[in-house]
Amino acid sequence: MALVRARDADAFEALYDGYHRLVYGVALRILGDVPAAEDITQGVFLKLWSSPDLYRSGNFPAWLARVARNRALDVLRGKAYRSDSELPDAVPEDDSLEDVAFAHLDAAKVRDALALLPPEQRDPIEQGFFGGITHDEIARRSGIPLGTVKTRIRSGLRKLRDALDGAVTV
Repeated sequence: MALVRARDADAFEALYDGYHRLVYGVALRILGDVPAAEDITQGVFLKLWSSPDLYRSGNFPAWLARVARNRALDVLRGKAYRSDSELPDAVPEDDSLEDVAFAHLDAAKVRDALALLPPEQRDPIEQGFFGGITHDEIARRSGIPLGTVKTRIRSGLRKLRDALDGAVTV
């Protein structure tokens, strides 16, 4: 990122080559629309090139995935893309489960890992992370207590993290 901040086009190209599938995969999974996912991908990287200081430090893939997710959710909600001031400045310093999962995001691997989760863990993760539904809304729609929904999501994310790290099978 230091080279991108210094306007090094080769460094930006390498960054794009390394992470465009991550951004595209997040957007496609949320939107289910190839042209819209391509637009999100282009917009995220255009913003990264024009305002590289928006990323300060932390887990870069997780930050990038979160930016892509937020933009895709905005499209789902019928909003225009977020303005410059609404993009997150950085990922929190601690490695939360969500950040770790997004950092290792590879669409095919995630789909495979998600498919192995029990439905009671997979469904709320898909609804919350890829459908943009809050934990409260998941609990309301499913009739499951909020604490149970949160526990199932947390347990599922741990299993996803382990599966994506290759540590254990789900």
